[in-house]
Amino acid sequence: MNPSQLFTAFDCRGVRFRNRLVVSPMCQYQATEGLVNDWHYAHHARFALGGIGGALLEATAVTREGRISPGCLGIWSDDQILGLRRLGDLYHQQGIPLGVQLGHAGRKASSAVPWLGSGPLGMDSAISAWSTLAPSALAHNAGWPTPKAAGLEDIEQVVAAFAAAATRAVEAGLDFIEIHGAHGYLIHEFFSPLANKRVDAYGVDFAGRARLALEIVQAVRKAIPADMPVWYRASCVDDDDRGITLDDTVQLARLLADEGVDLMDCSSGGILGPVARSATVATPGHQVPFAARIRAEAKVATMAVGLITNAQQAEEVIASGAADLVALGRALLDDPSFAYHAALELGVADAHDLLPQAHGFFLARRQARAEEKTA
Repeated sequence: MNPSQLFTAFDCRGVRFRNRLVVSPMCQYQATEGLVNDWHYAHHARFALGGIGGALLEATAVTREGRISPGCLGIWSDDQILGLRRLGDLYHQQGIPLGVQLGHAGRKASSAVPWLGSGPLGMDSAISAWSTLAPSALAHNAGWPTPKAAGLEDIEQVVAAFAAAATRAVEAGLDFIEIHGAHGYLIHEFFSPLANKRVDAYGVDFAGRARLALEIVQAVRKAIPADMPVWYRASCVDDDDRGITLDDTVQLARLLADEGVDLMDCSSGGILGPVARSATVATPGHQVPFAARIRAEAKVATMAVGLITNAQQAEEVIASGAADLVALGRALLDDPSFAYHAALELGVADAHDLLPQAHGFFLARRQARAEEKTA
């Protein structure tokens, strides 16, 4: 038996992941008014049948105006609960926990879907643009509209929207929640000095810039059962060295853990869009060191993500203690049964058991072979 660490169970509050591989949240841009449809079901069915340990739904907007694009999933209305429950049932039938990434796109909202350029919705768009919200009245990038600087009432409404969305996630039967604090969206905008120029209690210094993230975690934690995990996706460093540093994120992770965050999902970048100077050049495993340092210094579980593409690489992340979980996106799109194939490659005993829908077949085949040997 190969003592693979990648294929050991991971317990997080009341949820058990049968292995350390997780479907990373991947925006599909296929929803209408935030509702789940057959596209989402087909997208996730591939992964549910491939032996994965856990899964996250894409960035799911807590308000209609907080959508990245008109095609994004939503959780701002009770009408959206049924579709989310259907996706949860899909994974649960295979013994896999499903979480939802709650997000608000901030000044990056009201954007076109990728195949239409991903820029701000224009006058020629079939769907009208809407006004956006940010910590300060600073556009995301050249050519983007200037957002509204959030007032205190706006901030209160955002916090309440995250709590209400978490309540709907519980009603939908989902197993855990991830708060999206990365990639240039609203919570990240508040935390980054590149986007936050406020002079009130939600700006000025580290404590002020971290305040929104902490208040949202507090509100979500109160809205859900005590045994339901809360994760937080962070852009651990900004696109520019004048922004968030890894030291900042380690400090934030400590504060978030004190408020009930169980795991830091360690990504990077997104606050400025394409720039000449970048701290996040995409190379295989380039964000793993972020997860390793946060895990070691903030004493909180972490998930590594970003160009982790093969079994040996994923195994090393877990075996080295760099992270507790590995999130996969492109590798799973290429091979939805990545987990099963990785288990075979790593010599995991009973790797076939990762495919629940095939379990009966393999048991029958083993029984037949055993009978042949004794005949």
